[in-house]
Amino acid sequence: MDTDITIHTATVNDVQKVAMLVDELLIEITHAIGVQAFNYDLEETSLKLKDLIEQKKYFVFTARNEQSESIGLLTLYESYALYAGGTFGTIPELYVRPDYRSNKVGLRLLSHAKEFAASKGWSRLEVTTPPLPQFDKTLAFYVREGFSITGGRKLKMDL
Repeated sequence: MDTDITIHTATVNDVQKVAMLVDELLIEITHAIGVQAFNYDLEETSLKLKDLIEQKKYFVFTARNEQSESIGLLTLYESYALYAGGTFGTIPELYVRPDYRSNKVGLRLLSHAKEFAASKGWSRLEVTTPPLPQFDKTLAFYVREGFSITGGRKLKMDL
């Protein structure tokens, strides 16, 4: 594990770097599944992200290498459901640049998220995964780190 990798809570000053990492994630998913599944505009996303961070509705943790380059991210937001016992956290995005994936960067981001969730008093964390079977390794990572498969699929309806 690279000990020079550090985890930071993103602020509005990090919006461009975070948006670029999300862009890389969505491009990777799109290439793997062969479908343009996302309507993504970097500038629009940056503005939304800035607003969500300012309102403390979206929490972003970034991993940085020894040169302070952002090499990964984990995003998190507060959710509510009776089935989950009330308040919990949802991880919609976890991404690590390919060159760093063997350095346990994802594990460090996830550990940071677990600590944050505990500090908020959340009852659990849930995660959305990219499409399977193209991202079986991603699913295996989450299961290895203590997540359990709850069934079903993520569905959406654009409004």
